[in-house]
Amino acid sequence: MLKILLPTLMLVPTTWLVPGKWLWPTALLHSLIIAFASLSWLTNLSEVGWSSLSPYLAKDPLSTPLLVLTCWLLPLMILASQNHTASEPINRQRMYITLLTSLQFFLILAFGATEMIMFYVMFEATLIPTLILITRWGNQAERLNAGVYFLFYTLAGSLPLLVALLLLQNTTGSLSLLTLAYAPPIPLTTYGDKLWWVACLLAFLVKMPLYGVHLWLPKAHVEAPVAGSMILAAVLLKLGGYGMMRMLTILEPLTKELSYPFIIFALWGIIMTGSICLRQTDLKSLIAYSSVSHMGLVVGGILIQTPWGFSGALILMIAHGLTSSALFCLANTNYERTHSRTMVLARGLQMALPLMTTWWFIASLANLALPPLPNLMGELMIIVSLFNWSWWTLALTGAGTLITAGYSLYMFLMTQRSQLPAHVTALEPSHTREHLLMVLHLLPLILLILKPELIWGWAA
Repeated sequence: MLKILLPTLMLVPTTWLVPGKWLWPTALLHSLIIAFASLSWLTNLSEVGWSSLSPYLAKDPLSTPLLVLTCWLLPLMILASQNHTASEPINRQRMYITLLTSLQFFLILAFGATEMIMFYVMFEATLIPTLILITRWGNQAERLNAGVYFLFYTLAGSLPLLVALLLLQNTTGSLSLLTLAYAPPIPLTTYGDKLWWVACLLAFLVKMPLYGVHLWLPKAHVEAPVAGSMILAAVLLKLGGYGMMRMLTILEPLTKELSYPFIIFALWGIIMTGSICLRQTDLKSLIAYSSVSHMGLVVGGILIQTPWGFSGALILMIAHGLTSSALFCLANTNYERTHSRTMVLARGLQMALPLMTTWWFIASLANLALPPLPNLMGELMIIVSLFNWSWWTLALTGAGTLITAGYSLYMFLMTQRSQLPAHVTALEPSHTREHLLMVLHLLPLILLILKPELIWGWAA
């Protein structure tokens, strides 16, 4: 763990001490080296589960893919942000990179934590850099409103979790993930226990977000700068899924009865947010709502608690992280050229940027889960395990996948096909930086087809 954590920390003094003209290349190279070093975590996903154990940090097959995804995203965010922060004073650019680095640091500590309280503290600590990114570097005046929504939704959801964890510490005497799995099952009978169950999961359901408590997400996504949107979609939503998988092993006997309403909300949310996507005018908002819809599937897969459901949820989380991050980058390249997120005003870009259309096409197909991409593998595993649980769910998940295909194609056709609007005259050509960014997003996704057991989680 330290071989990744220390270089991540040292990226902060590097950012502040390097000369201005070398700032972005140095930060990019440094973070890319960290990202490639983190791939070594994928080597021995041992049978016992836990490896690289230390008193506070460890990794197991569930957290390793998420840790690697976190490290992989920092160089991509630096690549994506270079252009739109170029006009700012150099110290603000340094501050921006420092925030992204601190976010990676907190996330590694959150995914690697063996102690539930440490996980909780890091879970909350990621709020601060994200909030500063949204409220300081966002594009519109609405960003303060979005920041308030983001902060208060997450805080209101996660305060009950703190109380629940303290109660758990009282009853079992330990909050270590290594020992909690072997603790005797807690007899949960009273109404208070049912409230405790909800408190344990509420924070993660808000973070995912579950349909019904998802209102902060589109706002935060639309107002955030490109790096904010990328880290939100790719890693911060996954904190919720990861936390749920960790907690559900402790909440065993109650989940069977109590999870019904949440599964129903999640499945209904797939349909509803998908339908919202079909009539979006704003490009970033469409991608944000599609995230809610995919995360609905993940919530369903986790809550029915079958090995297939868990594996499918983890695969879908990783695949969705890379895909939605790529889509936000593409939306940003459009925005930097046309200065509009409205799809009607920035359409027909295939005529102007034919190579970008290729990336749009691959990313849209990944979003609608084209075989043999891992997106499809995750979705199929979740749909099959839900179908085994109750065959009625097939109507909802099937309609959900149809709608997903619909809005993904709608997004692609809207941005790329038809005539270029008359007001779009001089567009910048696409840069090597942007092509590199897309390759680094979509290549891991395509390579995972060859070795999906890296992201299977416990089923491996």
